[in-house]
Amino acid sequence: MDDEPATARSPRRPAFSLAADAIGSELDLHLTGTHVVDALTPGFCDAASVYLLEENAYASAEPPQIEARRLALRIGTDAPEDWEGLLPVGEVIVFPRGTPYTRAIATLQTQLLDTVDAHTSERLSTSGGGDARMDVLLRTASFLVVPLHLRGIAVGFIACTRGPDQAPFLPADAEAVESLAARACVALDNARRYERERRTAQAIRRSLLPATEQVFEGCRIAHGYLPAGHDNIIGGDWFDVLPRSGGRVSLIVGDAMGHGPESAVAMIQLRTAVRTLAGLDITPAELMHRLDALACDTPGASFATCMYAEWDARRRICTFVGAGHPPPLIRDPGGRTGPVTLTSPGLPLGLGMGTYEPTVLHVPDPVLLLLYSDGLVESRHTDIDQGIARLAGLLDTDGDDPDRVTGPDTLESLCRRLLHGTSATNDGADDRTLLLTELVPAKIPPPPREPESSPDRLPQPR
Repeated sequence: MDDEPATARSPRRPAFSLAADAIGSELDLHLTGTHVVDALTPGFCDAASVYLLEENAYASAEPPQIEARRLALRIGTDAPEDWEGLLPVGEVIVFPRGTPYTRAIATLQTQLLDTVDAHTSERLSTSGGGDARMDVLLRTASFLVVPLHLRGIAVGFIACTRGPDQAPFLPADAEAVESLAARACVALDNARRYERERRTAQAIRRSLLPATEQVFEGCRIAHGYLPAGHDNIIGGDWFDVLPRSGGRVSLIVGDAMGHGPESAVAMIQLRTAVRTLAGLDITPAELMHRLDALACDTPGASFATCMYAEWDARRRICTFVGAGHPPPLIRDPGGRTGPVTLTSPGLPLGLGMGTYEPTVLHVPDPVLLLLYSDGLVESRHTDIDQGIARLAGLLDTDGDDPDRVTGPDTLESLCRRLLHGTSATNDGADDRTLLLTELVPAKIPPPPREPESSPDRLPQPR
């Protein structure tokens, strides 16, 4: 048996490194690509790279060129950063017709060559800039390009090289990489879908952030938001700060039921409607009536809740109108916090039969006003009244030193403490949103005019 020629022996299935076991364990595109090249290099080949097409499909059987982005790279035992200047991850490369990469994409067949193609050799030589390491890399004795495809659609490819001191790739090697590629392709597709959803969710959230850097008369604004679950899920929470005529400021926090695209669409439409209605010279109660009517015709907006506040620093009054939403909290100048006792909590939006009555508070001295979503005060294990009392207690605790809230940065830090201070009673099933405002009344108010209803005193803590 020892004298049996090596060519007569059955080729052994190549063994990849333990990094192959990690492929698909994380919904992270770059990490998945790194797992693939780490599984191949340096045990199986001298260099490996993963590329993803800029477009998922090419209609032509022989595309004139393809554009692919380098997702991951490993050469020997070097770290990717060692090659960043020569072969940067994230670089988009155009591969013309006739290269093994284009053939692999067009035919979905593995390309096995005894050297790199002329186009790649010229491109690497040019990008090398005289670096000796590039000359070593180009001394390739065996070259393998394996397409990444899912349900018959090419999404990228894996390229592997071996130098002259290694045995050339055999068909069994190609089959092994094809098997790895099939597994990697599913993981990469899942990671790319997740990344696309995450970017979409983040873009929507950024577009919904109120312009708190604006200067409003008689108030300073800070806000906080923590999404439920993974950050690729869009919740129904929304909030806004809008200037009104006469130096007034509108503040609103709302919550469309559920998560996902339907809730996001409802949230965007409600927020847009509030912005439009705020441009009209109508009362807060009338604004809520019109918003309720619009929600009746908006899919996903039924049973949405919101709390609307309109601050008039010159008249020293704040008017509230609720639609089935948790009551605002106010911390008085002495640091005591309590919920606003509303004239009526109002019915959720979209029912078409809500009666929305204003609650008007006289605010003679600076106070903190907190509007928030029910994710901060309600969970499967906590009664909402207990959650409100706990949130008020957190604001009370910060009020032990009334001088602590003296600037925008301190308001922002207080928002963070309130968000994370409620995590012990929150099971993570709902978004947590809050809008924190310091209301500063004008020093010399104008002559009073008749408000929507008689002003009430500041709320007493529970």
